[in-house]
Amino acid sequence: MTVSSPPDGRPVYRLLTGKDDRAFCDRVSEALAQGWVLYGSPAMAYDSAEGCTKVAQAVIWKDAVAVFAR
Repeated sequence: MTVSSPPDGRPVYRLLTGKDDRAFCDRVSEALAQGWVLYGSPAMAYDSAEGCTKVAQAVIWKDAVAVFAR
């Protein structure tokens, strides 16, 4: 089995965050297309200072799934 590393020297775990909009969904979709895997459930919170909902989704690199699943 060949183990690969995430692109661009990124860590195996990333937390994608941002405003709940199309751009955020595109970022998550791009990460999945590159080989990242969703890790856990998304989180949402309303930011009253900015008047919008903020979201977060953790992703891990595809070859790290076995390590994180322990």
